[in-house]
Order: sequence, then structure tokens, then C-alpha cells
Amino acid sequence: MPKIKTENNKLNIRPLAGYLLVLPSEAESKTASGLYLPDSAKEKPAQGTVMAVSEDVVLDNGGVLKAPVKVGDKVIYKKWGGDEVKNNGIEYKLVKFDDLMAIIEE
Repeated sequence: MPKIKTENNKLNIRPLAGYLLVLPSEAESKTASGLYLPDSAKEKPAQGTVMAVSEDVVLDNGGVLKAPVKVGDKVIYKKWGGDEVKNNGIEYKLVKFDDLMAIIEE
């Protein structure tokens, strides 16, 4: 089995083929006009940093779907995409390759 690429060795979550592990960005706590938002009003962002990438997916026709991102990339994913998982008190998202929409270039 190929080694999964992770940012550090402390992660004990290894995404299976076709998935990646994303650390969501923090929700904005203040509006543009300077008002502070309570936690219940904060909208969860649909972007974050890739922490782990699975191996490539072998398609039914024998083709290979390679991971479109690498560890450390900042990505935007579908708003309702991914499943939340908690590891060592930190919330991550397991996101399918298909749920990725863009890479944020800085």
C-alpha cells in the first residue's frame, strides 16, 4: 500500500481512495461593519487547508483519477460537501475529490 501524504505524522486519520482530509478555515467572528457575531450566527466556511490526501482512484474503465491537490493546498469545496470528523479535539472534513471546486492561490 502506498504511503499517504500528510502534513505531519500526528494525524491518525488516513483518507481512503478518492478522499482528502481538510482543516476548515475559521468562521468570521466579525462583520465588515465591525459587529461581532455569536457562534450560532457564524456561517461555516466552505474552504480550508488540505491535511492529508488519499491514493489515486482506479476507475471502472481501468483509468486512474489522480488527486487534484496536495497537502498544504488551500481549497474551496461544496458548501454541503464532506463529512465532519473529530481527531484529538480538532474538527476536520473528509471531502471527496468530486466535491472540490477550486484551489486558492496566494
